[in-house]
Amino acid sequence: MFSFLKKPAPDSQGDTSVAAPSWRERLFQGLARTRAQWGGKLKSIFARGKVDDELLEELESLLLTSDVGIEATTHLLDELKKAAKRDKLDTPEAIQKALADALLATLQPLEQPLDVSGHKPYVIMIAGVNGAGKTTSIGKLAKYFQSQGKSVLLAAGDTFRAAAREQLQTWGERNNVTVIAQESGDPAAVIFDAISAAKARGIDIVLADTAGRLPTQLHLMEEIAKVRRVIQKVEPAGPHETLLVLDANIGQNALAQVKAFDKAINVTGLVLTKLDGTAKGGVIAAIARQCPKPIRFIGVGEQIDDLRPFSARDFVDALFE
Repeated sequence: MFSFLKKPAPDSQGDTSVAAPSWRERLFQGLARTRAQWGGKLKSIFARGKVDDELLEELESLLLTSDVGIEATTHLLDELKKAAKRDKLDTPEAIQKALADALLATLQPLEQPLDVSGHKPYVIMIAGVNGAGKTTSIGKLAKYFQSQGKSVLLAAGDTFRAAAREQLQTWGERNNVTVIAQESGDPAAVIFDAISAAKARGIDIVLADTAGRLPTQLHLMEEIAKVRRVIQKVEPAGPHETLLVLDANIGQNALAQVKAFDKAINVTGLVLTKLDGTAKGGVIAAIARQCPKPIRFIGVGEQIDDLRPFSARDFVDALFE
Protein backbone atom coordinates (compact mmCIF):
# COMPACT_ATOMS: atom_id res chain seq x y z
CA MET A 1 0.00 0.00 0.00
CA PHE A 2 1.35 3.39 -0.96
CA SER A 3 1.58 5.97 1.78
CA PHE A 4 1.46 9.74 1.42
CA LEU A 5 3.54 11.08 4.26
CA LYS A 6 3.42 14.71 5.18
CA LYS A 7 4.08 16.13 8.60
CA PRO A 8 4.68 19.67 9.79
CA ALA A 9 8.36 20.55 9.86
CA PRO A 10 9.76 21.54 13.24
CA ASP A 11 9.90 25.33 13.55
CA SER A 12 13.64 25.24 14.08
CA GLN A 13 14.45 23.43 10.85
CA GLY A 14 15.74 25.57 8.04
CA ASP A 15 15.89 28.71 10.19
CA THR A 16 18.57 30.84 8.57
CA SER A 17 17.74 34.03 10.46
CA VAL A 18 20.85 33.81 12.62
CA ALA A 19 24.13 35.02 11.18
CA ALA A 20 25.91 32.24 9.35
CA PRO A 21 28.89 31.95 7.01
CA SER A 22 28.09 32.66 3.37
CA TRP A 23 28.07 29.80 0.89
CA ARG A 24 31.39 30.98 -0.54
CA GLU A 25 32.89 30.99 2.97
CA ARG A 26 31.54 27.49 3.62
CA LEU A 27 32.95 26.33 0.29
CA PHE A 28 36.39 27.65 1.24
CA GLN A 29 36.13 25.84 4.58
CA GLY A 30 34.88 22.68 2.90
CA LEU A 31 37.77 22.52 0.47
CA ALA A 32 40.34 22.97 3.22
CA ARG A 33 41.73 19.44 2.87
CA THR A 34 42.21 19.67 -0.88
CA ARG A 35 43.67 23.17 -0.51
CA ALA A 36 46.05 21.92 2.18
CA GLN A 37 47.22 19.26 -0.26
CA TRP A 38 47.91 21.95 -2.84
CA GLY A 39 48.67 25.15 -0.97
CA GLY A 40 52.03 24.78 0.71
CA LYS A 41 53.35 22.47 -1.99
CA LEU A 42 52.39 24.85 -4.77
CA LYS A 43 54.18 27.72 -3.03
CA SER A 44 57.39 25.71 -2.79
CA ILE A 45 57.06 24.46 -6.37
CA PHE A 46 56.48 27.94 -7.78
CA ALA A 47 59.09 29.60 -5.54
CA ARG A 48 61.83 29.29 -8.18
CA GLY A 49 59.87 31.72 -10.36
CA LYS A 50 60.34 29.96 -13.67
CA VAL A 51 58.54 27.19 -15.53
CA ASP A 52 61.29 24.65 -16.10
CA ASP A 53 61.44 20.86 -16.27
CA GLU A 54 61.89 20.52 -12.51
CA LEU A 55 58.82 22.63 -11.78
CA LEU A 56 56.72 20.72 -14.30
CA GLU A 57 57.80 17.38 -12.85
CA GLU A 58 56.96 18.39 -9.28
CA LEU A 59 53.66 19.90 -10.36
CA GLU A 60 52.76 16.77 -12.29
CA SER A 61 53.32 14.66 -9.18
CA LEU A 62 51.17 16.98 -7.05
CA LEU A 63 48.29 17.03 -9.53
CA LEU A 64 48.28 13.25 -9.89
CA THR A 65 48.25 12.68 -6.13
CA SER A 66 45.27 15.09 -5.94
CA ASP A 67 43.32 12.80 -8.31
CA VAL A 68 43.39 15.25 -11.19
CA GLY A 69 44.15 12.29 -13.45
CA ILE A 70 46.69 11.80 -16.23
CA GLU A 71 44.70 13.41 -19.04
CA ALA A 72 43.74 16.54 -17.10
CA THR A 73 47.24 16.83 -15.62
CA THR A 74 48.81 16.68 -19.08
CA HIS A 75 46.36 19.30 -20.33
CA LEU A 76 47.03 21.68 -17.43
CA LEU A 77 50.80 21.33 -17.78
CA ASP A 78 50.58 21.99 -21.52
CA GLU A 79 48.49 25.11 -20.87
CA LEU A 80 51.00 26.29 -18.27
CA LYS A 81 53.90 25.82 -20.68
CA LYS A 82 52.05 27.80 -23.36
CA ALA A 83 51.35 30.61 -20.91
CA ALA A 84 54.98 30.63 -19.75
CA LYS A 85 56.20 30.97 -23.32
CA ARG A 86 53.57 33.53 -24.30
CA ASP A 87 53.60 35.72 -21.18
CA LYS A 88 57.17 35.12 -19.98
CA LEU A 89 56.08 34.10 -16.47
CA ASP A 90 58.84 34.91 -14.02
CA THR A 91 57.24 35.19 -10.57
CA PRO A 92 55.56 32.60 -8.33
CA GLU A 93 52.38 34.67 -8.36
CA ALA A 94 52.23 34.79 -12.16
CA ILE A 95 52.84 31.05 -12.46
CA GLN A 96 50.12 30.25 -9.92
CA LYS A 97 47.66 32.56 -11.67
CA ALA A 98 48.40 30.88 -15.01
CA LEU A 99 47.68 27.45 -13.50
CA ALA A 100 44.51 28.72 -11.83
CA ASP A 101 43.34 30.23 -15.13
CA ALA A 102 43.99 26.94 -16.94
CA LEU A 103 42.03 25.01 -14.31
CA LEU A 104 39.17 27.52 -14.48
CA ALA A 105 38.99 27.19 -18.26
CA THR A 106 38.92 23.40 -17.87
CA LEU A 107 36.10 23.43 -15.31
CA GLN A 108 33.87 26.18 -16.68
CA PRO A 109 32.13 23.95 -19.25
CA LEU A 110 30.82 21.85 -16.31
CA GLU A 111 29.14 24.89 -14.76
CA GLN A 112 25.62 24.49 -16.10
CA PRO A 113 22.94 25.31 -13.51
CA LEU A 114 19.88 23.09 -13.64
CA ASP A 115 16.90 24.80 -15.28
CA VAL A 116 13.64 23.25 -14.06
CA SER A 117 11.30 25.69 -15.78
CA GLY A 118 10.51 23.65 -18.88
CA HIS A 119 8.17 21.01 -17.41
CA LYS A 120 5.65 20.61 -14.60
CA PRO A 121 6.23 18.37 -12.85
CA TYR A 122 9.94 18.42 -13.59
CA VAL A 123 11.04 14.83 -12.95
CA ILE A 124 14.54 14.32 -11.58
CA MET A 125 15.75 10.74 -11.32
CA ILE A 126 18.62 10.27 -8.87
CA ALA A 127 21.08 7.38 -8.97
CA GLY A 128 24.32 6.38 -7.29
CA VAL A 129 26.05 3.64 -5.36
CA ASN A 130 25.21 2.97 -1.71
CA GLY A 131 27.16 5.31 0.54
CA ALA A 132 27.59 8.11 -1.97
CA GLY A 133 25.16 10.32 -0.07
CA LYS A 134 22.27 9.86 -2.50
CA THR A 135 19.34 9.91 -0.09
CA THR A 136 20.82 12.77 1.93
CA SER A 137 21.39 14.72 -1.27
CA ILE A 138 17.71 14.29 -2.18
CA GLY A 139 16.72 15.90 1.11
CA LYS A 140 19.10 18.78 0.51
CA LEU A 141 17.87 19.20 -3.06
CA ALA A 142 14.31 19.38 -1.78
CA LYS A 143 15.32 22.18 0.55
CA TYR A 144 17.18 23.98 -2.23
CA PHE A 145 14.24 23.87 -4.63
CA GLN A 146 11.86 24.99 -1.90
CA SER A 147 14.11 28.00 -1.33
CA GLN A 148 13.56 28.78 -5.02
CA GLY A 149 9.81 28.85 -4.43
CA LYS A 150 9.15 25.40 -5.95
CA SER A 151 6.85 22.71 -4.58
CA VAL A 152 8.51 19.31 -4.26
CA LEU A 153 7.41 15.69 -3.96
CA LEU A 154 9.77 12.82 -3.06
CA ALA A 155 9.49 9.28 -4.43
CA ALA A 156 11.08 6.62 -2.22
CA GLY A 157 12.16 4.39 -5.08
CA ASP A 158 14.80 2.54 -3.06
CA THR A 159 12.37 -0.14 -1.91
CA PHE A 160 15.12 -2.65 -1.13
CA ARG A 161 16.55 -0.81 1.86
CA ALA A 162 14.12 0.07 4.63
CA ALA A 163 16.73 2.45 6.02
CA ALA A 164 16.77 4.43 2.78
CA ARG A 165 12.99 4.76 2.81
CA GLU A 166 12.96 5.83 6.45
CA GLN A 167 15.77 8.31 5.86
CA LEU A 168 13.87 9.86 2.97
CA GLN A 169 10.74 10.10 5.10
CA THR A 170 12.75 11.90 7.78
CA TRP A 171 14.00 14.40 5.21
CA GLY A 172 10.42 14.83 4.02
CA GLU A 173 9.33 15.67 7.54
CA ARG A 174 12.18 18.14 7.99
CA ASN A 175 11.29 19.92 4.74
CA ASN A 176 7.52 19.56 5.09
CA VAL A 177 7.45 17.67 1.80
CA THR A 178 5.21 14.78 0.81
CA VAL A 179 6.98 11.42 0.42
CA ILE A 180 5.41 8.62 -1.59
CA ALA A 181 6.64 5.27 -0.36
CA GLN A 182 5.91 1.57 -0.35
CA GLU A 183 7.22 -0.94 2.16
CA SER A 184 8.26 -3.39 -0.52
CA GLY A 185 7.77 -4.12 -4.15
CA ASP A 186 8.61 -2.57 -7.47
CA PRO A 187 10.52 0.74 -7.29
CA ALA A 188 9.27 1.67 -10.75
CA ALA A 189 5.69 1.43 -9.45
CA VAL A 190 6.48 3.81 -6.60
CA ILE A 191 7.94 6.38 -8.96
CA PHE A 192 5.07 5.94 -11.44
CA ASP A 193 2.60 6.65 -8.64
CA ALA A 194 4.62 9.64 -7.44
CA ILE A 195 4.62 11.31 -10.85
CA SER A 196 0.89 10.69 -11.22
CA ALA A 197 0.29 12.26 -7.80
CA ALA A 198 2.50 15.25 -8.68
CA LYS A 199 0.49 15.85 -11.85
CA ALA A 200 -2.80 15.70 -9.93
CA ARG A 201 -1.53 18.11 -7.25
CA GLY A 202 0.25 20.57 -9.51
CA ILE A 203 3.64 19.86 -7.95
CA ASP A 204 6.65 21.56 -9.56
CA ILE A 205 9.39 18.96 -8.99
CA VAL A 206 9.54 15.21 -8.38
CA LEU A 207 12.76 13.88 -6.87
CA ALA A 208 12.84 10.14 -7.52
CA ASP A 209 15.22 8.05 -5.42
CA THR A 210 16.51 4.74 -6.82
CA ALA A 211 18.22 1.81 -5.16
CA GLY A 212 21.99 2.03 -4.79
CA ARG A 213 23.85 0.21 -7.52
CA LEU A 214 27.40 -0.82 -8.23
CA PRO A 215 28.38 -0.45 -11.88
CA THR A 216 29.50 -4.09 -11.89
CA GLN A 217 26.03 -5.34 -10.94
CA LEU A 218 24.75 -5.56 -14.48
CA HIS A 219 21.35 -7.06 -13.63
CA LEU A 220 20.73 -4.30 -11.12
CA MET A 221 21.85 -1.66 -13.60
CA GLU A 222 19.24 -3.06 -15.98
CA GLU A 223 16.65 -2.69 -13.26
CA ILE A 224 17.40 1.02 -12.87
CA ALA A 225 17.17 1.33 -16.65
CA LYS A 226 13.68 -0.15 -16.31
CA VAL A 227 12.78 2.60 -13.85
CA ARG A 228 13.72 5.12 -16.51
CA ARG A 229 11.48 3.41 -19.06
CA VAL A 230 8.54 3.34 -16.64
CA ILE A 231 8.94 7.06 -15.97
CA GLN A 232 8.58 7.66 -19.70
CA LYS A 233 5.24 5.85 -19.69
CA VAL A 234 3.67 8.36 -17.31
CA GLU A 235 5.79 11.33 -18.45
CA PRO A 236 6.95 10.81 -22.07
CA ALA A 237 9.54 13.59 -21.88
CA GLY A 238 10.92 12.34 -18.56
CA PRO A 239 13.01 11.98 -16.69
CA HIS A 240 13.89 15.58 -17.45
CA GLU A 241 17.13 15.23 -15.52
CA THR A 242 19.07 12.15 -14.46
CA LEU A 243 21.49 12.99 -11.67
CA LEU A 244 24.33 10.73 -10.59
CA VAL A 245 25.51 11.28 -7.01
CA LEU A 246 29.26 10.79 -6.56
CA ASP A 247 31.29 10.64 -3.36
CA ALA A 248 34.36 12.86 -3.86
CA ASN A 249 36.37 10.54 -1.59
CA ILE A 250 36.51 7.86 -4.26
CA GLY A 251 38.72 9.98 -6.51
CA GLN A 252 39.45 8.40 -9.88
CA ASN A 253 36.86 5.66 -9.32
CA ALA A 254 34.27 8.35 -9.97
CA LEU A 255 35.13 8.20 -13.68
CA ALA A 256 34.16 4.52 -13.93
CA GLN A 257 30.88 5.22 -12.16
CA VAL A 258 29.98 8.08 -14.50
CA LYS A 259 30.68 5.96 -17.57
CA ALA A 260 28.76 2.90 -16.31
CA PHE A 261 25.68 4.79 -15.16
CA ASP A 262 25.67 6.93 -18.27
CA LYS A 263 25.57 3.82 -20.42
CA ALA A 264 22.61 2.43 -18.45
CA ILE A 265 20.49 5.52 -17.81
CA ASN A 266 21.93 8.45 -19.80
CA VAL A 267 23.28 10.63 -17.00
CA THR A 268 22.61 14.32 -17.64
CA GLY A 269 24.18 15.85 -14.53
CA LEU A 270 26.33 15.13 -11.47
CA VAL A 271 26.07 15.84 -7.75
CA LEU A 272 29.49 15.70 -6.09
CA THR A 273 29.23 15.14 -2.34
CA LYS A 274 31.59 15.10 0.66
CA LEU A 275 34.15 17.51 -0.78
CA ASP A 276 34.72 18.67 2.78
CA GLY A 277 36.02 15.26 3.83
CA THR A 278 38.59 14.65 1.12
CA ALA A 279 41.83 15.91 -0.38
CA LYS A 280 40.72 14.52 -3.76
CA GLY A 281 38.81 17.54 -5.01
CA GLY A 282 40.98 17.49 -8.12
CA VAL A 283 38.80 14.69 -9.49
CA ILE A 284 36.53 17.41 -10.90
CA ALA A 285 39.27 18.21 -13.43
CA ALA A 286 39.50 14.53 -14.36
CA ILE A 287 35.75 14.45 -14.96
CA ALA A 288 35.99 17.58 -17.10
CA ARG A 289 38.58 16.03 -19.39
CA GLN A 290 37.52 12.36 -19.52
CA CYS A 291 33.75 12.19 -19.09
CA PRO A 292 32.41 15.75 -19.08
CA LYS A 293 28.99 15.97 -17.52
CA PRO A 294 27.51 19.11 -16.02
CA ILE A 295 28.15 19.32 -12.29
CA ARG A 296 24.78 20.56 -11.13
CA PHE A 297 25.52 20.62 -7.39
CA ILE A 298 28.38 20.14 -4.95
CA GLY A 299 28.20 19.36 -1.25
CA VAL A 300 30.66 20.60 1.37
CA GLY A 301 29.02 19.76 4.68
CA GLU A 302 26.31 18.03 6.69
CA GLN A 303 23.85 20.91 7.01
CA ILE A 304 20.63 20.87 5.01
CA ASP A 305 21.74 23.89 2.95
CA ASP A 306 25.26 22.60 2.28
CA LEU A 307 24.44 21.53 -1.28
CA ARG A 308 24.57 24.30 -3.88
CA PRO A 309 25.03 24.80 -7.63
CA PHE A 310 28.60 24.37 -8.83
CA SER A 311 30.58 27.55 -9.54
CA ALA A 312 33.88 26.96 -11.32
CA ARG A 313 35.22 30.36 -10.25
CA ASP A 314 34.40 29.86 -6.58
CA PHE A 315 35.83 26.33 -6.68
CA VAL A 316 39.15 27.45 -8.20
CA ASP A 317 39.40 30.44 -5.87
CA ALA A 318 38.89 28.09 -2.91
CA LEU A 319 41.76 25.90 -4.10
CA PHE A 320 44.19 28.76 -4.70
CA GLU A 321 43.27 30.96 -1.75
